[in-house]
Amino acid sequence: MADERLARETGPAQRVVALAEPVLADLGFRLVRVKMSGPTLQIMAERPDGTFSIEDCEAVSQAMSPLLDVEDVISARYHLEVSSPGIDRPLVRPSDFEAWAGHETKIEMAVPVAGRKRFKGVLEGYHEGEVRLFIENPEGATKEPVLIGVPFADIGEAKLVLTDELIEAARARLPQKGYGDGAEIDEDQISQAEESKTRSEDNG
Repeated sequence: MADERLARETGPAQRVVALAEPVLADLGFRLVRVKMSGPTLQIMAERPDGTFSIEDCEAVSQAMSPLLDVEDVISARYHLEVSSPGIDRPLVRPSDFEAWAGHETKIEMAVPVAGRKRFKGVLEGYHEGEVRLFIENPEGATKEPVLIGVPFADIGEAKLVLTDELIEAARARLPQKGYGDGAEIDEDQISQAEESKTRSEDNG
């Protein structure tokens, strides 16, 4: 299965991607996304197994900072932030949709499917170019969820929804994946995710 990244960056972020991907590959990482938020340039990366330690963040930052300065792809002053994908992570590769099957996700389409751009449901996986998920029956005739497929290539953005099940899954991966052993995703981040989810529920 080809595991190409869903690239949606434009402008300066797209130019950073061209610089970052080969550097990350040489260091043993893969790019998740590049995003400009005001003066902050965020490079999100991970190891192929999904881990990304504090030391990994520092290694990427040390490799990218001088390169960005030399290439001068961003003319304004900016702050470089290197981070892991986090718990409610973006899904950018076919393997991401496979790895997190069974969890709730939100998908925003770049190209509408049946006149619809937003989908929310439980991931079933990835098959022959399509991301498949169970959504509520749009007809409302039954409570049974409906399995649909949306073209991977037409997705604009997809990310996991922060749920109790997702937090538990992240916690379960701690010993096997190396999380908690100097890794970016650790018990503190899980606690923060739980607090964030509680605030979200309280607000709405």
